[in-house]
Amino acid sequence: MSTLTDSVTPYRPRYWSLQLSGYLLILPALSFLLLFTHYPAVATLWQSLFSAARNHHPARFVGLENYRALLNDDIFLRSLQNNLLYAAITIPLAVALALLMALAVNRRLRGNGLVRAAFFLPSLLPMIAIANLWLFFYTPQLGLLNQLLAWFSLPAVNWLGDPATALGCLMVVSVWREAGFFMIFYLAALQQIDPRLAEAAAIEGASRRYFFRRVQWPLLMPTTLFVLINASMNAFRIVDQVIAMTSGGPDNSSSLLLFYIYRTAFSFWDRPAAAAMTGLLLLLLAAIALLKFRLLDKRAHYQ
Repeated sequence: MSTLTDSVTPYRPRYWSLQLSGYLLILPALSFLLLFTHYPAVATLWQSLFSAARNHHPARFVGLENYRALLNDDIFLRSLQNNLLYAAITIPLAVALALLMALAVNRRLRGNGLVRAAFFLPSLLPMIAIANLWLFFYTPQLGLLNQLLAWFSLPAVNWLGDPATALGCLMVVSVWREAGFFMIFYLAALQQIDPRLAEAAAIEGASRRYFFRRVQWPLLMPTTLFVLINASMNAFRIVDQVIAMTSGGPDNSSSLLLFYIYRTAFSFWDRPAAAAMTGLLLLLLAAIALLKFRLLDKRAHYQ
């Protein structure tokens, strides 16, 4: 027994030395993560428990009063409803379009590189440039879309000035911008699939649709899970596009959650209320991520 103990003891200092070295290596990244991610989240949740300091009156602890006030805030409820609808439509459309584009360019065709670049280009443009481009399309009377309607003798539409179409116009821009970005992940995943699987399926007489449904789609499930999580976060953190195109109007029909948080904090200067909305937004994103992991992670086939 003593011999065994003597043989193990010299390795303990080396073990702790390796552990310390590992933590020192990740310390810079961990410091930035704590400083710019975890600390702001905790500070925001703490601020949501206080009232706003106004007219030389200091902030006071109010507990969950800011959260209860949100239930009576019609604009917040409208923004939340708009954001849930926005996410429910843009996420599946962007992911499906990205997958279709990846399947289309995952072939050895002439000019394939140019097609990939064209698909990916919208995701490289700054949102302000994209907003101004689409404002030209949506402009009443003179916009490209209304010009096309005029060719068919159809009346012009005020796309961004009509409550029935303003939110849908934002959805179109988001899908157009994000699909090319998600396509890159699907394309990389498709190219990692062993080509011998396709050869074996062709020998067995399997159609492309059957091969995709039985082989490619299950193998793409980890990528799909990753893309869905990122698409969900993007759907709830959009603000610059709303500011540039609609400013939440008309009649708050295109107001989204993060835009209303921004306006509450920096236009109305009610930062505790904005902090309460941010806390609910973090809770909502965590619930969506957990739900997707529970539903999809069991179906993922990791290579």
